[in-house]
Amino acid sequence: MRTGLIAALAATAMLCAPGASAAQSAAQSGGFLRAEGTRIVDETGRPVILRGMGLGGWVLQEGYMLQLGALGQQHVIRARITDLIGPEKTEGFYAAWRANHTTKADIDAMGRWGFNSVRLPMHYDRLTLPVEQEPIPGRDTWNEAGFAEIDALLAWVKANGMYLILDLHAAPGGQGSDLAISDRDPSKPSLWDSAENRRKTVALWRRLAERYADEPAIGAYDLINEPNWDFEKPGGGHGCEETTNAPLRSLMMEITAAIREVDRRHMIVIEGNCWGNNYRGVTPLWDDNTTISFHKYWNATDRASIAEVLRLREETGAPVWLGESGENSNTWFTETVALVEGEGIGWAFWPLKKIGFNQPLEIRPNPGWARLVAYLTGKGERPSAEAAEATLMRLATHDIRFENVVQHRDVVDALLRQPHSDAAVPFVPHRIGAAGLTIRAADYDLGRSGVAWKDVYDADTDGPGERVPWWNTGRTWRNDGVDIGLEDGPNGGAPVVVEFETGEWLRYTVEAETAGTRTATVVGSGGRVSVALNGGAAAVVDLTAGEAVALPLMAGTNTLILKAEDCVACRIKALRVAPGL
Repeated sequence: MRTGLIAALAATAMLCAPGASAAQSAAQSGGFLRAEGTRIVDETGRPVILRGMGLGGWVLQEGYMLQLGALGQQHVIRARITDLIGPEKTEGFYAAWRANHTTKADIDAMGRWGFNSVRLPMHYDRLTLPVEQEPIPGRDTWNEAGFAEIDALLAWVKANGMYLILDLHAAPGGQGSDLAISDRDPSKPSLWDSAENRRKTVALWRRLAERYADEPAIGAYDLINEPNWDFEKPGGGHGCEETTNAPLRSLMMEITAAIREVDRRHMIVIEGNCWGNNYRGVTPLWDDNTTISFHKYWNATDRASIAEVLRLREETGAPVWLGESGENSNTWFTETVALVEGEGIGWAFWPLKKIGFNQPLEIRPNPGWARLVAYLTGKGERPSAEAAEATLMRLATHDIRFENVVQHRDVVDALLRQPHSDAAVPFVPHRIGAAGLTIRAADYDLGRSGVAWKDVYDADTDGPGERVPWWNTGRTWRNDGVDIGLEDGPNGGAPVVVEFETGEWLRYTVEAETAGTRTATVVGSGGRVSVALNGGAAAVVDLTAGEAVALPLMAGTNTLILKAEDCVACRIKALRVAPGL
């Protein structure tokens, strides 16, 4: 994931969505994917819309995923950890990280939710040595343990009837000036500065193709992730102004030729310069089984935002694929998926898991992590080696495992159901019986903006950089535009709707065991709100007065709307429905 993508673009519930099961079935029985005209199809000729997630942070850490954006590259993070606990224990940390970050449980969850593909960001150094470490220059040492990691992932993917897309995220030497995404060390020759790095890249892809040539569950080979490099024309260091991109085209053609020596069936995915979006000079295509990838971050979600991609598809007659996107709000996710799927384009969002709230799985690190981050980013004292090791190993053996992370049903629903549905569905069951019920304000229904909730700011289309403001200012609980905080601070406590502003509203689906009128009280502070039931007249209450409203409930399903009528930043904890007689 990159920080400069939007500027470049300006320059140039656990419910499956309709069609998701068909695409999964294709992965189960349809065999190899291929490009056929402007569509991706399986061996039966059935179109396949790829719906996937990228496994960012697993074998290639980017600093921002660990709250270490200031450090950037994985090798920098690793060096700082080594300074704290020594090389042997650092290796133990990374071995534990790889063993626990992504497991079969993570992939099984993706399968249950309705995803049909997984994009694996590979780091070359898990598969072969850096050129400067090779015992014999010009020869390649292969790391079987790294290939075995891919084999294990492939088995999990196959068990769930999905496709695995291999993505060379970090090429030998690093393929761009955006250092963290490829773990590039600028003190050493880049991919583009070193003929030996390029030779090794070609050899690596040939080795991968040899290994997986007969494996239909490998969906495609994504040759080089997000090249961003000025070859001839200064463009901010990221290749956004290049007009020929000759070295990029030449290398991708060479990689393709090496693959085709041993594998004629797998689909090739190419990415342009400027984080995968500058294709000037890259076309015409050189292989008839090629899909063109583009990446999309922090920009508009209208058709104009992908007009260049659609033009490229028409010009080349090849499929296009949104190979990476994400790091935004649920509204942006839903609108982007609806946009591209409406054009017959599949996608892979980013990432499945990280420290943060706006992806399907959220890592909640142990308390020692904040202190370690403070030290590593120059804001705190150096911890003891023992304390640092305990924090790191707790993170790597416990905090990152599937059973211990937070599952964000709202994010999954936004990606898979909401692009195809205007319906709101319960976030959690709200059933009112004789004992009454307390409905937490933050447990409003799942659904699109304007359907399940409404907020004055619900997506970021302002480009890269610091998020000011965030769509959810509390950055917790849910990834909608609704602002949610925690009662007892950032590391615990019940969720509370904060900064509830005039005109904003929340919808709740409630089930009443019996018909009858109940009284209800909105627990909160800061102004006046209204409560409306089943489309009826709204009753306005003053939060400071603790006024009650009457709810004439029907037996069965009811819909309740809570709206900010006169609020600058009201704070809403709950709606309490009194017990019945």
